[in-house]
Amino acid sequence: MADIINLLPDNIANQIAAGEVIQRPASAVKELLENAVDAGATEIKLIIQDAGKSLVQVIDNGKGMSETDARMCFERHATSKIRNIDDLFHIRTMGFRGEALASIAAVAQVELKTKRADDETGTFIEIENSVVKKQEPVAAANGTSIAMKNLFFNVPARRNFLKSNAAEMRHIVDEFMRIALSFPGIFFSLTGGGQQIFHLEKGSLKQRIVQVLGQHYNARLVTVQEKTDYLNIYGFVGKPDTAKKTRGDQYFFVNNRFIRSAYLNHAVMSAFKEMIPADSFPLYALFIDLDPAQVDINVHPTKQEIKFEDEKIVYAFVQAAVKHALAQFSITPTLEFDLDPGIQQLDAVNKPFTEDKKEAALSSDLAKNFTQKNQAHFIQPTDKSELKHWKDFFEPGNQSETSNRQWANANPTSGGNGEKEEKFESLLDQLKKQNGGDNTSSQASLGSGFSPLSTRHQPLAIDDNALLFQLHSTYIIAPTARGFMLIHQQLAHERILYERFVSATNGKSIATQRSLFPVTLQLSASDAVLLQELTTDLNQLGYLIEPFGTNAFVVQGTPADVSAGNEKLAIESLLEQFKHFSSDLKFSRREKLIRSLAWQQAIKPGTSLSLEEMRVLTTDLFKCTQPNVTASGNPTYIEFKKDYLEQLFKR
Repeated sequence: MADIINLLPDNIANQIAAGEVIQRPASAVKELLENAVDAGATEIKLIIQDAGKSLVQVIDNGKGMSETDARMCFERHATSKIRNIDDLFHIRTMGFRGEALASIAAVAQVELKTKRADDETGTFIEIENSVVKKQEPVAAANGTSIAMKNLFFNVPARRNFLKSNAAEMRHIVDEFMRIALSFPGIFFSLTGGGQQIFHLEKGSLKQRIVQVLGQHYNARLVTVQEKTDYLNIYGFVGKPDTAKKTRGDQYFFVNNRFIRSAYLNHAVMSAFKEMIPADSFPLYALFIDLDPAQVDINVHPTKQEIKFEDEKIVYAFVQAAVKHALAQFSITPTLEFDLDPGIQQLDAVNKPFTEDKKEAALSSDLAKNFTQKNQAHFIQPTDKSELKHWKDFFEPGNQSETSNRQWANANPTSGGNGEKEEKFESLLDQLKKQNGGDNTSSQASLGSGFSPLSTRHQPLAIDDNALLFQLHSTYIIAPTARGFMLIHQQLAHERILYERFVSATNGKSIATQRSLFPVTLQLSASDAVLLQELTTDLNQLGYLIEPFGTNAFVVQGTPADVSAGNEKLAIESLLEQFKHFSSDLKFSRREKLIRSLAWQQAIKPGTSLSLEEMRVLTTDLFKCTQPNVTASGNPTYIEFKKDYLEQLFKR
């Protein structure tokens, strides 16, 4: 039989190897920017066309390359950083494997122009599918310009797996931001589709963080600075009020290289424990400098996952450094000396304290109680007190009157006191009658005697004349023929909105309410790219949003449900919630958007509802095709049935 094992041709081997390093345009951006940094550049420009699918170009003013080096840099494992195996464990540069340019040349058309300061002319090389097509001298500025065109032109299947332009552009912005944060002493710019997205002048780390993440962080950062013999930690964490529901603004750098580390993230989270909600994530940009021999960065092709020789020590140092920084912040809070103008207009502030007023104040019972010895606890009784004796609630003769009054006062949506009491008595009678009704329907029960009705979708019978009650500003109690239902107002509203939005994206667009005073949104670059991606779908859902300069948008209209004045908060909350779904691959972009909007616009716990609002909510809920659960599977209501109620009272 013939032999069946063959050596792969170089171009195919390169394409296979390139799959580890160049997964999308953002991968090439990372590698090319790191090479520019290693070249000692002080100015680096990134130019993108068609979200990197047509062009990724990096121009730097670094030291450039000779003609021989320019040709050699495209060979596999060609590197100037490693001479022997020991060098691998003392790496301080960004790129070192010699795979990046070889991988890019294997899956794209590449043009390179480079010139050293001492050379009279530069070198131009054109390479395609790992084959050099042209090499010649050329006039060029000092430094290097490398353009990657038509990514995956020779691997159509790989190109088909790329996401939308907006999605790929977000990945590019993420990689750009990480490199820019790592090196605040270098000028960076990013131009996409002919529009400048970033223009980052060299400066301090704090200035760079504010440039990249947004001006609103300028006064909301806490300095972290700890030096030890083993390692140094420096950078910034956000004050507790900057915590978000997503992990977006979290950056770890080890020896100026961006890394991902759930272990170190846990160290920061533990330092913020009890200072932020459990489901929130703090902002941080933290840099760890330590001996490269203590770190193995060669465990992943993208070099974003590393191993520490002693993880426990690093964890302890990070946790202690962040705790120390937050402790310094909490014990030296900013004092606000400006008085509210309304307070300054009060009589006690703007009128003189005369002798007559002083004498009257000192002779009052309140002044005596707080100035006489051992009297600070004493409260002078008065005939005008409207406090009722606590025993009144337990006297048999007063129980009905007291409880009816309390219920009536707690439900201001009904009529006068007499009418409220009559309705309450009517409800009690109605519930008594229902307890004797039939309860033979078979349902899948949640516990003994109540069910989320997860196995059927037909609406329950709720009498239009029945009195609805709100409990803890979160639940709605609705009588039914079999007992009563406990409806969660937020989850019910989420189901209603979700089905409404699904209908809107399928052709029945939601009407837009135009704003009398359009609101301007200034977003971070990454959020601006995300909003641009969502604009078309948002238009169908009642939003009218238009670009307005660099990273800015104008909200011309919103759905009728969004009250005027809340447009900015609504959009920002939507973006945060959308990013919360970004790691869940089973959802399409539109599905994520619809779920995000449903959550964001649903009435939250703590919101008081009128009787009419409760009626509309329950009516709309049972008009839904699947009223019993939210899109994520949480029950919208639970039914308490007669047999379960009787069990509770031992009947």
